[in-house]
Amino acid sequence: MPQTHVLRLSPGQDLRAALNTAFVQLRAEQNTTAACIISAVGSLSHAVLRYAAEPGGTVLAEPLELITLSGTLSPDGAHLHASVATARGEMRGGHVMAGCIVRTTAEIVLAPLPGWVFTREHDAQTGFMELVARPVL
Repeated sequence: MPQTHVLRLSPGQDLRAALNTAFVQLRAEQNTTAACIISAVGSLSHAVLRYAAEPGGTVLAEPLELITLSGTLSPDGAHLHASVATARGEMRGGHVMAGCIVRTTAEIVLAPLPGWVFTREHDAQTGFMELVARPVL
């Protein structure tokens, strides 16, 4: 039976890369083809977030608290969004890109979703690789 997977990331780890690696491990251990993030807290020294309708990411190079992290994980990769707070309490949020570096820790709980297969396929309407969720038959 699939079980939740708990990660504690260390200083210097790339958040996105670590989650992709964790999904590969889940897939090997539990034959998982779909997962989601249940909970996440921690801090980042750098964040790279892509804001809505922007072509590239914005680099935030300062101590940040990871306030929320949500998303789906599939064999085709992760789709993640986060909100972070600066030391002054200013909030920023957007699509998580490579380069979000853990400052002190990140504690993340992943849930495998048995009975589901997640893939990403090009959507002609949006122009992006979008989630396709199918029940396991």
